Amino acid sequence: MTEASRVTEKIHLGELDAVFSSLYGPDGETIIKQRARYAKTIENFERHYGAGRDISIYSAPGRVELCGNHTDHNNGVVMAAAVNLDVIAAVSKSGSGVIRLTSGGFPGEDVVDLARLEPDTREFGKSRAMIRGVASAFRERGGVIGAFDAYTESDVLKGSGLSSSAAFEICVATIMNSEYNEGRFDSITLGIIGQYSENKFFGKPSGLMDQTTCAVGGAISIDFEDPSSPVVSTVPLDLASRGISLVVTDTKGDHSNLTGEYAAIRSEMERVALFFGKRCLREVDYETFKAGIAEVRLKTGDRAVLRAIHFFEECRRVREAIASSGRGDISRWLELMVECGHSSFEFNQNAYSIKSPKRQGISVGLAVSQSILRGRGAWRLQGGGFAGTIQAFVPNELLDEYSTTMSGIFGSDACHVLRVRSFGGVKVI
Repeated sequence: MTEASRVTEKIHLGELDAVFSSLYGPDGETIIKQRARYAKTIENFERHYGAGRDISIYSAPGRVELCGNHTDHNNGVVMAAAVNLDVIAAVSKSGSGVIRLTSGGFPGEDVVDLARLEPDTREFGKSRAMIRGVASAFRERGGVIGAFDAYTESDVLKGSGLSSSAAFEICVATIMNSEYNEGRFDSITLGIIGQYSENKFFGKPSGLMDQTTCAVGGAISIDFEDPSSPVVSTVPLDLASRGISLVVTDTKGDHSNLTGEYAAIRSEMERVALFFGKRCLREVDYETFKAGIAEVRLKTGDRAVLRAIHFFEECRRVREAIASSGRGDISRWLELMVECGHSSFEFNQNAYSIKSPKRQGISVGLAVSQSILRGRGAWRLQGGGFAGTIQAFVPNELLDEYSTTMSGIFGSDACHVLRVRSFGGVKVI
């Protein structure tokens, strides 16, 4: 740890510019923005928790899912990438026995007593539940838990499908791992800790893709056949050299209150698996499933059958996407991204909530994207769906047209041109 004023001095002198470049991109405007952002975070930490303290700075990224929509929770395979939007935290250890954390832009302070680390349904959906869950998971795994004060800032769009909750969980887990456990838990374990917190304490039955991607960083594939030990591999994906930009558009629909919709996807897939005496669809033979569709649909309903078809075909697409990326076949890779998006819309049926059919921001965004990019790029919903963001792979010569059109529909702050970030949760200084 370093005294707060010294860290701020380092920032203003440009001593962290190389770190900022690796995390956010090398252009000067971006680096200047991050200097101001980090300095402001330290200033806010001192305002809440006192000046003159020794601090560390941490960062954990958001993520985009590239292929494998809603396959992780049934032990499937995914392709995903960390991006250059993140949660940062100024942190100082304390001997208080409690974690105190203030999040910029949110009211109040989260206070978690480390002597009370059991799930509390009254905390479901609250950030302090995630903090409590992370601490509980470290304790269960034989790790050291300890108190700290923290102030966080996030530019990961909340409720937009970029995994703001997973980024927050991984930030807290990285803090606990570094400050009290000498970094002995690897990034995949931190991802498992984050998912445990989200499932058991936050009350959201998410799979493991979000937390793993935020913890590991880079463009990766994850095979969840054994979810207690997922197989993570780096995927070569150089869009920039092909003149393609990754653009995420926030359609301004908040998906933070759609837990029931997400849970239904998982439960319906598992209902199909149960028909065959299995726990999840990964354990079901696709040909056996297809031969039994007539009976399966009577037992589970047609939507469950369609979602199962999506699962099987999506896992196939992920494997082909990994292979096409590996051999540098970007044309086929883009075709697979479009196929993935259509399958999510048509079979998985998570482009909009059937409870609010008049609100279909994702559907509108996809339709407009298709009209601009057909035959030249790719477009798909990403993340949980129902509301939130869409993803597009835009040839640079179409970037201005695409961004202007989407901003005109969804607002001037809707479009974000992102970079794949090579690092997951990290201690910056």
